[in-house]
Amino acid sequence: MDDIQCVPQHTVNPQALIDLMNDQGIRKYLPLLKGDFTEQDCQAFLNAKQQLWDDHGYGPWAVLIQGQFAGWGGLQAEQGDADFALVLHPDFWGWGRKVFCKIRDQAFGEMNLTSMTALLPPHRSNARAIVRLGFVDDGELLVDGERFLRFRLGRSF
Repeated sequence: MDDIQCVPQHTVNPQALIDLMNDQGIRKYLPLLKGDFTEQDCQAFLNAKQQLWDDHGYGPWAVLIQGQFAGWGGLQAEQGDADFALVLHPDFWGWGRKVFCKIRDQAFGEMNLTSMTALLPPHRSNARAIVRLGFVDDGELLVDGERFLRFRLGRSF
């Protein structure tokens, strides 16, 4: 997994993040993203993600694959859970499992978490993929007025 690096988000070019978040292939999976993702939105996003690190000691990373910005992902505090989030550029969608495994190993190893969640919008057609990773259905959750399906992965001892 040396091809995958997780680096602080502020170390990548903000325009790469703006372009990712404005990609139409990505936007359909992000119901909380309303309107164009502007430079101001990017700065607010980066500030909010840094606040997660400051408040909880963990948060999302910028993901580099073979040295190239591929997206962002990691764990985010969400209503009392460590929630796994991953947004990869469509050019890197085949890398999702490898990125997930890197973050899962950190969560259950270094961070010693007992579980993590993943939230998917109900219209997401490939929810089976999260089940193949070991997640189980754990109800629903409202986030900023949007309904999400919640899945949970417990640590294997």
